[in-house]
Amino acid sequence: MSTARLTINLDALVTNWQNLNAMTNCETAAVVKANGYGLDAGRVAKALAKGGARNFFVAAAEEGVALRRALGPGPGISVFSGHMEGDTRLLKEFQLAPMLNSLDQMLRHFETLPGHTFGVQLDSGMNRLGMEPAEWAAVREIALGQRPVLLMSHLACSDEPGHAMNAQQLKTFHAMTDGLDVPRSLSATGGILLGRDYHFDLCRPGVGLYGGAPYSDALPVVQLDLPVIQTRDVDTGESVGYGNAWVAQQPSRIATVAAGYADGLLRALMNGGIDLFAGETRCPVVGRVSMDLITVDVTGLTEAPASLSLLNETQRVDHLAEAAGTIGYEILTSLGHRYARTYHG
Repeated sequence: MSTARLTINLDALVTNWQNLNAMTNCETAAVVKANGYGLDAGRVAKALAKGGARNFFVAAAEEGVALRRALGPGPGISVFSGHMEGDTRLLKEFQLAPMLNSLDQMLRHFETLPGHTFGVQLDSGMNRLGMEPAEWAAVREIALGQRPVLLMSHLACSDEPGHAMNAQQLKTFHAMTDGLDVPRSLSATGGILLGRDYHFDLCRPGVGLYGGAPYSDALPVVQLDLPVIQTRDVDTGESVGYGNAWVAQQPSRIATVAAGYADGLLRALMNGGIDLFAGETRCPVVGRVSMDLITVDVTGLTEAPASLSLLNETQRVDHLAEAAGTIGYEILTSLGHRYARTYHG
């Protein structure tokens, strides 16, 4: 089977970072967790480092190890999951800064890595990771005595600018951190777009770097072209694909392309009216998305195409996400390993 081609535009990614950075009045880091949102954390971070980024965030210590090997010494690498059991050697050897989430993590870190760089994650209302206000109040002086490099929290509803939770979390974060001589961070991509009241000393854009919402001005970073394996004519009343899910209402020309849900193209896309593109011409997906194959109505084309585009400047990750009833994060991080990947920039 021919291989679909995934093209990643690193120049566009760096431009997105630089444009978000220009909106802030503080340092701008970059989140490259989940292997750079599925696009290869090493390549992504190297490009961002050349573009000006000096600090990076990952989800787990193991991701930090891979990133340090790609970047070498120098850039800061912070770990959202903090100091987990078994992380001590990795944090030390690869110069990773855990964002401590609990009293247990704090004790583990201070006992096993005294003097090692760390930050503290605070729960300002999301109830996911971080110390709640009462817990932080109880251990704050101990933590400050060890000189954390960052106090951070995370917004639950920053992709909805008018949501009351944003102002509530901002107020809580101020109450937990005002007057402390430690750099602070509250905002990822959505928080940057909320304005400078949310920026503090460091922002941590993630999905906006990769062309995703809520950053509507982002340049597209990924393009996905799917090779056509076969085309066939079907008569009125004939069905295509599993379950007879699509039946031709007129004589039609159907192209079968090489990609499917094993490549991260969710079955739910069949419900959303997604098109593939031959140049600027839209060709609708018909029938069910299967493991390795998608069928497309190319009746409107004058000749059979060699390939069709699924992700491009017109149809981006969030268009696919909306069709599948999900979010752009899931589309990006689900992009499969069979694609022939090309990096520009």
